[in-house]
Amino acid sequence: MKFKTILASAALSAMIFSCNVEQKKETELPEVDVDVSAEEGQLPTYDVDWADVNVGTTTKMVKVPKVVVVMEEEEVEVPYIDVDMPDSDDNDKEERTLLVEAEVTDNEHTLDIREIWASNNNLYVISELKSTDQQIGDKKMRVSDQITLNAPDLNVKYYIVGERPDRVFNSQHSYFADMNAVKSKMDDDYKMIYSK
Repeated sequence: MKFKTILASAALSAMIFSCNVEQKKETELPEVDVDVSAEEGQLPTYDVDWADVNVGTTTKMVKVPKVVVVMEEEEVEVPYIDVDMPDSDDNDKEERTLLVEAEVTDNEHTLDIREIWASNNNLYVISELKSTDQQIGDKKMRVSDQITLNAPDLNVKYYIVGERPDRVFNSQHSYFADMNAVKSKMDDDYKMIYSK
């Protein structure tokens, strides 16, 4: 029994001495009157010093997103193609925009729709992506070109002649080294319906 008492007092001593406890107020018990009226009492308060916690900032090298430079919207003349398919009427037509885009870095680029070829229910939109000498630093830039098409529902495939920029955004179109590589992907019975 004596061992348990020593062990309990040692544990209590360890708890008391492991932090700095400072009594702020004395204990005051409530005063009790015989006819059951009482004044409120006061429990003791203590300041307990523990660990200091500092919140602030530090300087580190981290990757942060950069703003994408995009072209502003303006009213301009765009090519308009009206397609009449055999065995269809004007009610089957729908006007839509054929839009080709690329996201580039390092240098400004131009992106132009050069030709559109048709074969059966397929349209092939052939564009050319060229780098210019104008540097844009560490920024990104989106370049685009578009044509308005009024035609029945057709399958549209976008091919870009030029080097694919190393951006995830550019996975939406197929890139080819030259025009011969594009022609090898297409049907033999195509007809050119637009050329710039």
